[in-house]
Amino acid sequence: MNVNDFDFHLPEELIAQNPLQERTGSRLLVLNKRTGDMEHRTFTDLKHYLKAGDTLVLNDTRVIPARLFGVKEGTGAHIEVLLLKPLGEDRWETLVRPGKRVKPGTRIVFGDHLLIAECEESTEVGGRIVRFEYEGIFNELLDQLGEMPLPPYIKAQLEDSERYQTVYAKHRGSAAAPTAGLHFTEEYLEELKAMGVQLAFVTLHVGLGTFRPVAADTVEEHEMHSEFYTLTEENARMINETKARGGRIIAVGTTSCRTLETIGQKHGGKLVAAEGWTSIFIYPGYEFRVIDGLVTNFHLPKSTLVMLVSALAGRENILRAYNEAVEQKYRFFSFGDAMLIL
Repeated sequence: MNVNDFDFHLPEELIAQNPLQERTGSRLLVLNKRTGDMEHRTFTDLKHYLKAGDTLVLNDTRVIPARLFGVKEGTGAHIEVLLLKPLGEDRWETLVRPGKRVKPGTRIVFGDHLLIAECEESTEVGGRIVRFEYEGIFNELLDQLGEMPLPPYIKAQLEDSERYQTVYAKHRGSAAAPTAGLHFTEEYLEELKAMGVQLAFVTLHVGLGTFRPVAADTVEEHEMHSEFYTLTEENARMINETKARGGRIIAVGTTSCRTLETIGQKHGGKLVAAEGWTSIFIYPGYEFRVIDGLVTNFHLPKSTLVMLVSALAGRENILRAYNEAVEQKYRFFSFGDAMLIL
């Protein structure tokens, strides 16, 4: 498949720069994955499409302040470091800017020597493996020195960093938010539970590789970056029991979907307690083993995320829905409107 088959025209003014005042205030495009029929609703109408016995699966990862600004030891040159993936023993995979100033052996100082990073090796696409030196607790220093790494297409300053966290964010480790979950409030989740909808949780720490443009010409040539996931026994059991009694599994976000499908593919559609790294790439032709529906935002043209939703609902249905969303001036990307695929 050609990557260009997943392209669509997106006016820049439709890229949402700020979250809405009310989390649940966004619009909701409902897409029937079998017929391609569409409805234009508001996010709070989601409850009308759910029923007792369904299980929503949410990603409870928490975004860390992963963007650090420091200076090169010896020259004072300004260096930006973005944390991507912990490798253990205070080593991280990172992106650095400007990369030409950071070679193996380069030391970068943050916060008047509260934190020091030494570059150990270069990786592809501007990446560096660095080892941190510090006294105290790393996460506390990160909270003190780091900034929230908003996606590059968001130019506005975020006044409240908690608006880039879901209300159920729990386990630190993401470089980006699982943005489909940003639409939920604690009150709305309680309303869904009162209807008999169950809430299950997975953890997948989102890396920026999920959002990187596809550089290959064909879909099959693209390689996903790996991301760490966890599913507990309790949550696996809840999802299995839902499926056994005929309830629907509706993933909130592509990250929840990818976690469930990673485990389900290994165990014949059943879920087990598991943790590990996934680089699963879902595109048309993929056979879903676990999920029945998806709550998601509107994604970048030619992105792996557009390919994922196309696998679920069909490429033609998705492109028609996206073109309709553009015509109706839906808000796109992280702080944008939502789509329900059932």
